[in-house]
Amino acid sequence: MDVRKFDSVEALNQAAAAMIIEAVKETPHLVLGLSTGNSPIGVYQRLIADHRENGTSYKEVTTFNLDEYEGLDENSPQSYRYFMNEQLFDHLDIAKENTHVPSGVGDLAENCKEYERLIEAAGGIGIQLIGIGTNGHIAFNEPGTSFESLTHIADLSQETIDANAKYFPSPGDIPSRAISMGIQSIMNARKVIMVAFGQSKARAVKEMLEGPVSTELPASVLQGHPDAIILLDREAASLLSN
Repeated sequence: MDVRKFDSVEALNQAAAAMIIEAVKETPHLVLGLSTGNSPIGVYQRLIADHRENGTSYKEVTTFNLDEYEGLDENSPQSYRYFMNEQLFDHLDIAKENTHVPSGVGDLAENCKEYERLIEAAGGIGIQLIGIGTNGHIAFNEPGTSFESLTHIADLSQETIDANAKYFPSPGDIPSRAISMGIQSIMNARKVIMVAFGQSKARAVKEMLEGPVSTELPASVLQGHPDAIILLDREAASLLSN
């Protein structure tokens, strides 16, 4: 893995955005894997700013998001489709029909199969942007998830539910399941870019980079990825030995 440390979250976000912008310019039909939550917002803000200031076009780009909550449709403010439209897609020239977020309504098992079919039909993901949970999860792949997993129905740990509670009106509104790209789905991406910042991520980052590869720390699987770039601020990197 290529581990890069930055003095600030702003510098980290700028570096991640620059990689994506360069890739889109080089490959206009790039297939991008995207994530939600707090981690990628700064990256998305810089993609939007570059699009407005420099005209980088996303007309031919196709995107696939990592996950979606069970039971939330695209009109729910807590859904990840709503998040992506608000935080990124509505501000770019990307074709909405080329943006994909797993469906958390209807036949979930069939939705999972269809999502993998769509990714394969698009030629696979060129760059996958991800974060890391405090328990080492990537997407909604909680500790114990098989490294061979593809898009699947995931049971959320209480730690993950608690961490996401701030996005919901009340604890009773938080879904306990989601559709998530599997660990193998993520590993199939030709390049993975992880952004991690803040002291709360330091322990998971240390175990990911310096611990054994284990399903108990899902992100550790990235030790075996041929092109994984890990971008850290000083706090997230604070427990690393080197």
